Order: sequence, then C-alpha cells, then structure tokens
Amino acid sequence: MQHRFFPHTPDDIKQMLDAIGVGSLEELYAEVPEELKLKGEPDIPHAMSELEVRRELKRLAADVKPLVCFAGAGAYDHYQPSIIPYIAARSEFSTSYTPYQAEISQGTLQYIFEYQSMMAELTGMDISNASMYDGATATAEAMMMCVHSAKKKNAIVISGTFAEEVLRVVRTYAHYHGVDLVEVAPREGLTDSAAIAERLKVGDVAGVMVAQPNRFGIVEDFEGLAEVCHASGALLVINSMAAALGVLKSPGEWGADIACGDAQSLGFPLQFGGPYCGYLCTKKELVRKMPGRLVGATLDADGKRCFVLTMQAREQHIRREKATSNICTAQGVMCLYVAMYLSLMGSEGLRECGEQSYAKAHYLCDALTATGKAAKVYDAPFFCEFLLQMADRDGFYDRAISEGLLPGVKVGSDKLLVAVTEKRTKEEMDRLVEIL
Repeated sequence: MQHRFFPHTPDDIKQMLDAIGVGSLEELYAEVPEELKLKGEPDIPHAMSELEVRRELKRLAADVKPLVCFAGAGAYDHYQPSIIPYIAARSEFSTSYTPYQAEISQGTLQYIFEYQSMMAELTGMDISNASMYDGATATAEAMMMCVHSAKKKNAIVISGTFAEEVLRVVRTYAHYHGVDLVEVAPREGLTDSAAIAERLKVGDVAGVMVAQPNRFGIVEDFEGLAEVCHASGALLVINSMAAALGVLKSPGEWGADIACGDAQSLGFPLQFGGPYCGYLCTKKELVRKMPGRLVGATLDADGKRCFVLTMQAREQHIRREKATSNICTAQGVMCLYVAMYLSLMGSEGLRECGEQSYAKAHYLCDALTATGKAAKVYDAPFFCEFLLQMADRDGFYDRAISEGLLPGVKVGSDKLLVAVTEKRTKEEMDRLVEIL
C-alpha cells in the first residue's frame, strides 16, 4: 500500500531527541502549560473511501442554507466575472509561489506588474507593492512607514472611525514596535479633524491615519487635512474600500502620502474571511520605506520587454535586520484576481458597480426608515453601507435569517450595519423591508 504521509516511528523520535539533548517529548514540551496540552487521542473520525467522503460532504452541504447577503463591515458581496476563478485555477497560476527566477517566472511577474500599475492608478499614487496579507496588516504597515520616514517622531494619530478589527491589528503592531498610538474618538460618526489638528501641535506626530468610507459607512470630507498634516511634518494615510475608489475621490486627490486597505471588493467572493488581499500604495519619495516587493518592466539582452523584481525588501531576500517588514509572503494569486477583475471591468464597469451600489443602498435605507421601525444613526452621506437603530433589532435579524436573508452586521445592542452592492435586486431589498 502506498502512503502519502509516514508518521515518525519511536526510533525516529529518539534519534531527534538525542540530537538536541532532550530525554523525552514530555521534557521537550515542559514549558507548554498543562491546560494547553491535548489529553488523550484526538477526536478524528475513522478513515473513509473516496466514495464515502463524497457522500458525507454532500450530506453536510445539504444542511447549508445560502443567505442573500446584506452584510459588509469590510467584506462585500460584489459581482465576480465567472472567467476569473477559471483562469486563476490554471496550473501555471495555482502552483506558482514566489518568482525567484525571473527568466522562468515572466507570467507571474507580468500579472503582478499589471496589478501594481492598476492599483497605483486607482488610488492616485505613484507606486503600489504586491501585496500584503489583508487590509488590516496593510494599515499597520502604513503606520510603520510613517514612523520609519520621520526623524525623531514616534507618535501616530489614528481616527476611531476605523473598523475595530483593523484597530486591533494596528494596536498590536504599535505595542511591539514601541509606537505611541494616539486614537482620536469619532465625533457624530466622523473623524474629529479639530482634535487631530490640536494633537499635531505637539510636534511629535509622524503620521495621521483616516478611513474612507469609515466604519459607519460614512463618506468623509478630508479637504485641507493633508495640508494640516504636512505643515506639521506628518504624513497622511487614507484607508479606503478599494471598490469605492471607482466613484469616490482617490487618496492621491486628497493629498495623501500613503493609500492602504483591503482589495476584497475587487473580484473576491466572500469566503469565510479570506484569503483576501491588502493593498499598499505610496508616493515615489517613500518607496524605500515601503515593505514588500516591486516588479518592474525592462528590456532583455535582445531588446525584448520583460519583467524583473526591482525591489525586494523582504526577509526572505535580505538580512532580517534590514527588512522593512516581517511580511514575507504576499497574496500572489489574490493579486491575479484583482488584476483580472480590474482589466475585465475597466473604469466604466467599476464606476457602474459603484453607482449601482450607491443607488440601491439609498433606496433600501429610505425604505427601511420609512417603516418607522428603523432610524439612521448618523445624518451623513454614505456610499453603500449605513448604520440603523432598531428597537427590535435581534427579532428582525432572526426573522430575516429564517427567510434566507442576512440583514447586516450587528453593532452594539440595538444597531445594524447594512451593506448593499450591485448584486442585490429590488425584490431582495423589498423582502427585507417586508420582514421589518
């Protein structure tokens, strides 16, 4: 019988323990707290044949009830052209890892180059890397770029309008890198620009970070913020939902120095939290402070266009102490998804998706509030997501689930964050209103 995996034999284990000078496995794991150790045999079901496994998976799938998604909060149910997963599943893409050898990795290098080019254009920046794990780590890395670019400045001011999961990652980075993270509480759902300007007067701020749209779905006005930051010697970072940049003012147009966020809204299906793709773009002056890698276009010895890695400030390429980040693996295939999505949709398609999302979100918001059983929490402009307050939020939520609709994301004890994309139909929205 052929085995794909051979477990270690007692003799194998003894040889390894002898090599490191440890008497037993118990001694090896002595520092692990007892409550974390597995007691007894793992609860793994018995082996099955291929036919039995397929039958079991079919049975489990039959119990899954797909829901019409009105949830957002960082992951959105956008349209994905059917050709994207088909092309991405081709072996030359699905088996590729990192293009160490440019001469045999031209296809991978080219789609990374195209991804960088389109993301730089979308964000209004000069340069994009390729890429980060997700939007949260991209935001944390943007924070570190600000600190590394500053001279004797170690404070970062961040708006409390960021999503909580992003704030948690940024706090973790700040704690272990010794960054003085100053969180400015929202004011009526908006970034408190006055409080930020006041904090900048201290003179120790390396960067200011804001979100667009923010965690409440509100589209903010950052007019003049870049000038205030730059006058104090601080960089401006804007985190944006990528799809929104098809219709909203780009970070570059706001005068930002760094743009970051999650690219999930550009062709990624909802898939239990990931893998997604964090984007990080910047002005050319900061390129040496940017983590990750850059792919460039050049000419080979025969004068033909080709692609190479032009910057590789990653641990696996250079000495650890010289690396700009501990991110050492990019979401390569996810870059391919984004590149295909943007090339297929084009600027007009991206704008149409944005306009439809905006129009449908406002239609649903008006219809829900017209019932008298829901009210907008903030009277502010929004893109495709809005926060409602409901007296019977949990009852409505449960009724919607039973009817096959995921009505949004619960916030606090009586609020619901509702998102609408171009995929939602009038019939689906009207059903949600009827349930309320």
